Amino acid sequence: MTTAKNDTAKTQNKAGEKTSKASKTLENEVFAMNKMEVPAFIQEMTEKGVDQAREGYAKVKSASEETTAMLGSTIEVTRDGLMEMNLKAVDAAKDNSEAAFSHIRDMFGVTSFSEAIELQSAYNRKQYDAVSAQVKDMQESATKFATSISQPAKETFDKSMKDMKLA
Repeated sequence: MTTAKNDTAKTQNKAGEKTSKASKTLENEVFAMNKMEVPAFIQEMTEKGVDQAREGYAKVKSASEETTAMLGSTIEVTRDGLMEMNLKAVDAAKDNSEAAFSHIRDMFGVTSFSEAIELQSAYNRKQYDAVSAQVKDMQESATKFATSISQPAKETFDKSMKDMKLA
């Protein structure tokens, strides 16, 4: 029985030595590859790819910085434009309210039905003209506002796309 154990141990040692030799041979081959020289065209392609990636990154970074600056100025323009629109709306509401209260005051002084109809007709014409002018003014302001917001964004976008196409 001892002889059988010894034979088994010897067989295992021989198998272990073979495995160890095989792994050392493989290891030597792998490390030998590291010493192998990379062809020049592959090095050139790799360097060119890295350079192109750096250029692309620089362009994207530049476009990002320009967009951030544009957004900052657009926010200011938006705030100013909204403030102007709100002031116009408040002024229009004030004018309309004053006209309505004035009309009501005048209606209390009416002595005949025909005078009331005439006063009401005059008020309606005046208010129609006033509201039409207010709407036209608000529309012009809104158009100016929309253009002032969209133009910088459009210019920045067009410039960024042009820069990206050049890359």
